Amino acid sequence: MRKAFLVLLLLVLVAGVLPVAAQDAPAIDCITDEEATVIVSTGSVGIEVDLAQRSADEFMAACPNITVEIRPLPSSATDILGFYLQQFEAQSSEIDVFQFDVIWPGILAEHMLNMYDYISEEALADYFPAIVANNTVDGSLTGIPWFNDAPMLYYRTDLLEEYGVAVPTTWEELAVAAQTIQDGERAKGNSEFWGYVWQGNAYEGLTCDALEWIYSEAGSTVISPEGEITVNDPAVAAALDRAATWVGTISPEGVTGYQEEDARATWQTGNAAFMRNWPYAYALSNGEDSAVAGNFGVALLPQGAAGLSAATQGGWQLGVSRYAENPEAAAAVAIYFASPTVQKYRALESYLPTAMSLYSDAELLEANPFFADLFPVLSNTVTRPSTVTAARYNEVSTAFFTAVHSVLTGEQDGATAMELLELDLQTILGQ
Repeated sequence: MRKAFLVLLLLVLVAGVLPVAAQDAPAIDCITDEEATVIVSTGSVGIEVDLAQRSADEFMAACPNITVEIRPLPSSATDILGFYLQQFEAQSSEIDVFQFDVIWPGILAEHMLNMYDYISEEALADYFPAIVANNTVDGSLTGIPWFNDAPMLYYRTDLLEEYGVAVPTTWEELAVAAQTIQDGERAKGNSEFWGYVWQGNAYEGLTCDALEWIYSEAGSTVISPEGEITVNDPAVAAALDRAATWVGTISPEGVTGYQEEDARATWQTGNAAFMRNWPYAYALSNGEDSAVAGNFGVALLPQGAAGLSAATQGGWQLGVSRYAENPEAAAAVAIYFASPTVQKYRALESYLPTAMSLYSDAELLEANPFFADLFPVLSNTVTRPSTVTAARYNEVSTAFFTAVHSVLTGEQDGATAMELLELDLQTILGQ
């Protein structure tokens, strides 16, 4: 009797331990038992493809009936959106799971499945409510938040110390600091060194950079939440004219063709004092092949005349195409790729989680102490006018970054470019 009791007790104890052990393994719901192939579009910047392949391998190990293939996308968000629109116009089933920008739900909603039909309320409750709300169009959840994003000012701690320069808090201070360090490094023989690198190509990335300039200077965005066009403003023009003075002085002439990876390449080889870039560049800058590893910090982007510091709200989502041949399998893949399990190891590579629980994860905070520096950055974000312009946002942004680019390349001054842009935006918006 005693022996039977001990056996029974042992079974109870083992049964009580099993659920705890199970929590350590990724919980993957395959949703369907049918054979399927799911094509996932994912970014190609930095190590995004490698991370996506890791997630695919994990999913396929748990769901052997589903084959997951990764399809890398162009590095330019503008090119990505153009590709997506072509796919949707043809109602193509070539791509099943789409990685899309935080500004695109209004543009893509009619082509995306309602993820509320696939993800549980319990799971969805862990994501930042504001991003879930952003992704919900007419009651339909276009995509699950995958990673958050907000740019920062990267600076060389060793060079600031060497030249007695403080971390700049205004654009004027940044220009002076960048010039000081650039002059010193070139005097030592490094003719390839630049003070400040950023994204100046004519694409969506320039909309983000320029929005930060004009918001910090004028306290306004391109179009107000009420639909008012706000670009024809002397303060806006001044912000753009100031940025144009950086080209060829503290920034290379070629910065007008730079995107994120171009800026990172210059920075990571040790040839820049300051860089404006997204969090993904942090871990890469500390990599074994980085010339700046251990010698840099991050801060808020500088303030303008309005006394404001702003970082353009970014972030990407995962949604399933309405034209997917195997929607249930595709939904299962999207849910796992955006799960806290995957987000945790992506966070170790500097991709900001959208799962709130991870910001109190002790292991993650120990590995990524710089996350503490991001709270003020994330609380000082400025949003692009994608909600108020909805399906016309792409036209609005294209008109804006094209006008800004013309100022950076010296084709027009800020006042002329913004006066003409106002007319273009009135036409686009039907005002």
